[in-house]
Amino acid sequence: MAANRDARGSVQDVSSKGPANEREQRLLWNPENVKDVAESVGISTLGEDALRTLSQDVEYRIGQVLVEALRFMRLCRRTTMTTQDVSQALRVLDVEPLYGYDSTRSLRYGEASLGPGQPLFYIDDEEVDFEKVINGPLPKVPRDINFTAHWLAVEGVQPTIPQNPTTAESRSQDLLPKGPGANPTLAALAGHDNASFRPAVKHIISKELTLYFEKVQAALLDDNPDPEVQRLRDAALESVSSDPGLHQLVPYFVNFISNQVTHHLDDIFVLRQMMELTNALIMNEHIYLDPYAGALCAPVLTCLLGRKLGSEIGGDAVKDQYQLREYAATLIGQIARKYSSSNKLLRPKLTRSCLKTFLNLSMSPQVWYGAVSGILAAGGPEAIKVLVLPNLKDFEAGVLSPLREKGEASRTDFEMLVGGIMKAVRSLAESDFPMMNGINGGTSERETAAIKAFVGDIIGERVGALADHNLNQAVLDAQNFS
Repeated sequence: MAANRDARGSVQDVSSKGPANEREQRLLWNPENVKDVAESVGISTLGEDALRTLSQDVEYRIGQVLVEALRFMRLCRRTTMTTQDVSQALRVLDVEPLYGYDSTRSLRYGEASLGPGQPLFYIDDEEVDFEKVINGPLPKVPRDINFTAHWLAVEGVQPTIPQNPTTAESRSQDLLPKGPGANPTLAALAGHDNASFRPAVKHIISKELTLYFEKVQAALLDDNPDPEVQRLRDAALESVSSDPGLHQLVPYFVNFISNQVTHHLDDIFVLRQMMELTNALIMNEHIYLDPYAGALCAPVLTCLLGRKLGSEIGGDAVKDQYQLREYAATLIGQIARKYSSSNKLLRPKLTRSCLKTFLNLSMSPQVWYGAVSGILAAGGPEAIKVLVLPNLKDFEAGVLSPLREKGEASRTDFEMLVGGIMKAVRSLAESDFPMMNGINGGTSERETAAIKAFVGDIIGERVGALADHNLNQAVLDAQNFS
């Protein structure tokens, strides 16, 4: 705008100094052109002052357009002004743009003289020799028109086939003008003569699905102990787990679960309901959840490895918290088994996250319980054998022994944590319930001593008390991996 004011100021200075004939000589725009335009619209008599004033205004307007066009040229890192720069300048100045001049090649202008001081500029068109065109080689015959079908995208993933654009083409499409007010001719600057535009698509669901989603939300978040409310919750979960027409609501359910878990970590009831809803989505055989497996894992891992779940203190609150973590571990196992075929990194990521938490000595017993349960659910017995057993001795020294020394205050946490570890260790044997009375081989003192030396005294005593020779051998075989 400073340049515009300077241009206006210069024109006013010129108009205010010197005699009239000197001001006319200093005009850059020929007043005769203004007079010709006035006669073309029916104004035959135009005074000299009006003619001079209009010529000065034309000079100012042209200078204003050129200043804006120069800005576009410099922003594009070019040294040559194009017609698109002028069109954009006219658009910025809220002037109707010019039409008819658009080319990928720079225009060549010629100059002709109509008399002294009367130059005429014209576009120098290339002369084409008809004999050369007639005798030139014919273009290649285009292919016959045919129709074929191909997958543009499968569940939001674009397959790599010749019909789909490559990554380089996609990047070039990002540089094209977009939106209803974009100028399609700007595609020529990027080297695209026939650019196709894809409008933004807004996800619209029917009123019936919207009402269904709201009803499910209201039913799940209602913590009224009334049997009728409980029946509605069960009906909502049953509907989500079996209804075949919920494809469009899947992203909304995933987002709803994530938001509720994030904002209600102090409410065990809400967390439990969100895990129930997650289980209902997984159980629905009509829904393709593979693209949403990673998004579903985040809230489930939060309920499994969260530092503090719930705000109440007491025996029932602690029991509910352990039940919630155990249920979340079950969901982690379902997700890992069901969607690992489409996402090869899903199971290792889940196992690694649980192992990292299990080895963190600054966590609480509830978190360690959830971590070891998650390793067993996501990684299976092999993960326990390779990842957990070699670290049990150090874990006992840093966690189990200090926890047992605290006495009755932490008796529940100690027993739950040891029980979770023993459940994981017992998964190494073929049978979860060992046969007693020596039928399964029993446990010798030598095996018991070797197990205690490997996994520690606390877990070693519990393993030896089971008198399962197969389990003892499986635990001792894990030493080969340490």
